[in-house]
Amino acid sequence: MDPRQNPYAPGAGSPPPELAGRGPILEAASIALDRLQNGLHARSVMLVGLRGVGKTVLLNRMHTEAQAKGYATAVLESPEDRSLPALLVPTLRVALLKLDRMHAASSMVKRAVRALGGFIAGMKVKFDDIEVGFDLGKEPGLADSGDLEADLISLFEAVGEAAQEQRTVMALFIDELQYVSEDQLASLITAIHRCSQRSLPITLIGAGLPQLVGQMGKAKSYAERLFEFQHIGPLGEADARVALTAPADRAGVAYAPDALDEILRQTEGYAYFLQEWGKHTWNIAQATPIQYGDVEQATAAALADLDGSFFRVRLDRLAPAEKRYLRAMAELGPGPHRSGDVANRLNRGVQSVAPTRASLIRKGMVYSPAHGDTAFTVPLFDAFMRRMMPSFE
Repeated sequence: MDPRQNPYAPGAGSPPPELAGRGPILEAASIALDRLQNGLHARSVMLVGLRGVGKTVLLNRMHTEAQAKGYATAVLESPEDRSLPALLVPTLRVALLKLDRMHAASSMVKRAVRALGGFIAGMKVKFDDIEVGFDLGKEPGLADSGDLEADLISLFEAVGEAAQEQRTVMALFIDELQYVSEDQLASLITAIHRCSQRSLPITLIGAGLPQLVGQMGKAKSYAERLFEFQHIGPLGEADARVALTAPADRAGVAYAPDALDEILRQTEGYAYFLQEWGKHTWNIAQATPIQYGDVEQATAAALADLDGSFFRVRLDRLAPAEKRYLRAMAELGPGPHRSGDVANRLNRGVQSVAPTRASLIRKGMVYSPAHGDTAFTVPLFDAFMRRMMPSFE
């Protein structure tokens, strides 16, 4: 088929041509925002799941829908090497300036801007990665103590009061939350909690890897009552079929039943992989309906593409001991695996490999779904490790 007309869209956070099976999750976030605007209680929303399930796509769609309703929004992604205050400052500034332009001049919005100015002044002493080229002014005693938890509470309260006065909602969208350090995460949760107690319309819609649930619970024990955790997994068979066939149908292209079944088997319903296989199958197929043989060729092309990018970029970040740990996990299968079984495969004691496991968790390569268990955060990574390191020994 003509690659210029290929409807599939594999990519980091790229919206798929057919967002199948995620309607209830999107609706839950929409309801939460609308309730907050109406002065009603709503829990913040947290999307958790493995790589490639579509968390970022959902977060971006929620943001787009919130903007369409006129809500104030701030969007940021948490990398491993930046502090939370450094990420919040520029995005909140933009959101507050938009809020000021969207509505009539407001003393509460201007106070929130001064609170952000005080927050910058207080945090620059503690976090050297805060870079600002503007002066927002400040109000002495407002969010400027230098204590992150106290100042973040004051800042969020000022922002929430401004949103409340304007009868709107301030929604913070934060991706990759698992990279936020525990103390900073605790401060963020506390600030959201205080605003919730005061019924202020400011909320957090975040996304992260599965370990985020445990991290938030460890940071603040009440996190499970403050957030609605939406566990994002692979698509069910019916939705996976729609994700593949609906874009093709619109272009007048069909799949032979066995071809479609083979893509579902290879991808296991993971949203990102469905797009990869769809793209390569489309480009290889010569005519409709797409045949099983087309999918066989596409599988080789898709795996080569993934091995050179999606999988490889994660492997290249690791030390030799970390790669060997992952290879030992792969030797045992998809997982999850008991940490003791991985250590035995390495001919080491559990305690001696514990630092390697902890490092892999920090880097977002593995997580612990239950005490003593270890699982990959990247689907199909066990097969990749066996391809890259054919001999475990």
